[in-house]
Amino acid sequence: MSPALIADFPSLITIGLGLSAALLWGVHDYCVRVFASQADALALLLLVCAVGAVIMAPPALLSGGWDQFTALTFSFSLISGVFYAVGAYGLYRAFAIGPVRLVAPICGAYPFLSVAFHMLRGGAAGPIVWLGVLAIVGGIALVTRGEQEDAAAHRVQAVLWSLVATVGFAFTFGFSQWAAQTAPEIGVIWSARLMAGVSVGLAVMMRGGSIAPIFTMWRTALLLGVLDTAALMLVAHAGAFPHAEYAPVTASMFGIVTILLAWRFLKEPMRPLQWLGVLAAFAGTAVLSFV
Repeated sequence: MSPALIADFPSLITIGLGLSAALLWGVHDYCVRVFASQADALALLLLVCAVGAVIMAPPALLSGGWDQFTALTFSFSLISGVFYAVGAYGLYRAFAIGPVRLVAPICGAYPFLSVAFHMLRGGAAGPIVWLGVLAIVGGIALVTRGEQEDAAAHRVQAVLWSLVATVGFAFTFGFSQWAAQTAPEIGVIWSARLMAGVSVGLAVMMRGGSIAPIFTMWRTALLLGVLDTAALMLVAHAGAFPHAEYAPVTASMFGIVTILLAWRFLKEPMRPLQWLGVLAAFAGTAVLSFV
C-alpha cells in the first residue's frame, strides 16, 4: 500500500486490520457453526481460551514493554478479558441454537456500541461515520435473511444469547484498544486472554460436572484458539492508529464471511438479496475508509 495513500487516508490501516480480523473470525465462526452443537459450549470455550493463552505466552513474555503497564492498563486488559468470555460464550450458544439468519445480524450489530464507546471516550463520529456503520450492519442483515427459520421456541433464546455476544464483543474491543494505547497490544491481549480463561474456568467450576470429554476435540480447540487470538490481536493493534474505532466496525463483517463459507462448502443457497447485502457492507467499509 502506497505511503502517500496512507497519509491521505490514515483510516485505511485500521480498515485493513478490521477486514483481516473479519476473515479470521469468519473462518472461526464457520468452525463454531459446524462443531458447537456437538460439544458443551462452556467447556469448549475454556479449552479455546487455554489454547490461545499458551500460544501467546512466549511472544507476550519476550516482547518487552511490560514497564508501560499501569494499574489502569491492567484493569482495562482484565475487564476486556471478562467481556470477551461473556461475548464468546454468547456467540457459541447463539450459533448452536440458530438460525444464523437471526443470530448473525444481532451479533454483528456491536459496531453501534463500539462507535458509541469511542464517543464516550471523547472521540468524534459524524453522520457519515454512522452512515458507514449502518451500511455494514444493514448489509450483514440482508446477507443473513436467506437462512431458514428455526422453531419459534428457540428464537427467543437465540436472540438473548446474540445480544449477550453483541455487548460482550463491543466492550472487549473498546477496553482492549484503550489499553493498547498505552502498552504493547500483545501484552494486553495475553492478559485479557488469561482473564477470560479464569472467568470461564470459574463458571465451569460453579456449574460442576466433568469436562474430560471435550479434550477429544483438542484439534478443533487449537484451530479456534489460533484464529480467534490472531483476530483479536489485529483489532487491538488498530488502537495505535487513527480511527481505531473503525477496526471493530469492519471486523463485524465476519458474519458475511461465515455465510459465504457455508455457501461454498456446505452448499447453503445464496439469494440475490444476500449478494446485495455483501455489496452494502463493502460500501459501508468504503465510506469509513475515506472519512
